[in-house]
Amino acid sequence: MGTNATSNEELKEIENLGREDIEEAPVVPDDVSRIAPWPKQITIRGLVASFLIGTIYSVIVMKLNLTTGLVPNLNVSAALLGFVFIRAWTKILAKAKIVSTPFTRQENTVIQTCAVACYSIAVGGGSVFSN
Repeated sequence: MGTNATSNEELKEIENLGREDIEEAPVVPDDVSRIAPWPKQITIRGLVASFLIGTIYSVIVMKLNLTTGLVPNLNVSAALLGFVFIRAWTKILAKAKIVSTPFTRQENTVIQTCAVACYSIAVGGGSVFSN
């Protein structure tokens, strides 16, 4: 009976170990209060940049889809091009001594999402015509 009691105690300890991880409070980053509300994350410059990137990628993806049938994942490059476009825009404005709002990670995410949505529409339209 002693070995059976020990195994039951060990099982309870194992169950409690798993529960301790679940009951921990979620970790919230310190800079959450500095994140702008979502209407301020959607900017005119972000929409213009995503339109340009989306247009370029739509042509590229449509050509690739119609010729090879393969569609690459361009999420990372869309984010990178969005970063380059907006960073260049803010530097040009700074050299012209025009004050602009700083570029944020959230704005880059909006640009990436819009650009990917644009070329995803082109992929959907291209696959209909390729059949």
